[in-house]
Amino acid sequence: MSDVVWGCVHRDVVDLLADRPVDVPAVVDHLTKLQDLLDRRSSSEDTCPLAVFNRLYLTITERVLEGLYEGFFSDVVFLSRLDVEFAARYFDALRLWTDSSSRCPKAWSCLFQRMQGPDVRPLPSAAAGINAHINYDLPFALVSTFDSLESEPVDGSEQHNDYLKINDIFAAAIPSLRRGYLDHWQLVIDVLNGDVDDWYQGELVEYVRDVAWRNAKKIWRCRNDRAAHEQERLRLDNHAELLGRLLLSPLGAYLQ
Repeated sequence: MSDVVWGCVHRDVVDLLADRPVDVPAVVDHLTKLQDLLDRRSSSEDTCPLAVFNRLYLTITERVLEGLYEGFFSDVVFLSRLDVEFAARYFDALRLWTDSSSRCPKAWSCLFQRMQGPDVRPLPSAAAGINAHINYDLPFALVSTFDSLESEPVDGSEQHNDYLKINDIFAAAIPSLRRGYLDHWQLVIDVLNGDVDDWYQGELVEYVRDVAWRNAKKIWRCRNDRAAHEQERLRLDNHAELLGRLLLSPLGAYLQ
């Protein structure tokens, strides 16, 4: 499977995934190198759906790094750790898929399986990646972050407020990113819609990130109960997989 997935860049992808980024600049570097490899793998006849998501993820992470440098966040240690833990789950999923492991989350597998699929559209591909990363990865990244910092998720805390500031980064980035996925005729419709599409997609990201925070609090309470923790993992993985498959179905084309 892996040779088929990564094709001519397979060896380079394996080498990249063997290294784990330890800070946010390293995460950006990893995502940049992965983007170059995915773009090399793609051609005008074979668009790699993962390249679409990775480009979006890279853009958001670059802006988070800028925010860390510019004092946008109050708790730099928390945000930095969360960014690294969050990225680690994405790279782990890629590594498991590359190894043909059955442990690869189903939330990610449904997108990875489309590497060779027909009619892969950019916006549904990006949405499917966001779905897997926020609805499945993010709650566990939050729990790992709080556990490592010997803290806990508390609504209204300084850490929670910093977490919510990421929504502002998404809101600022979504319009230009989304329009980059549209065809000419779709851009015409987008202009006619004004700011409506940008608004509701920003609201959607805010909603799913709020759900991820609440799921993290739920997982936090059962983190020492292996059976309950696994039950939560399976629940989130199954839900994210169902949504991912819907986004990547012919119905998902209506997203564009």
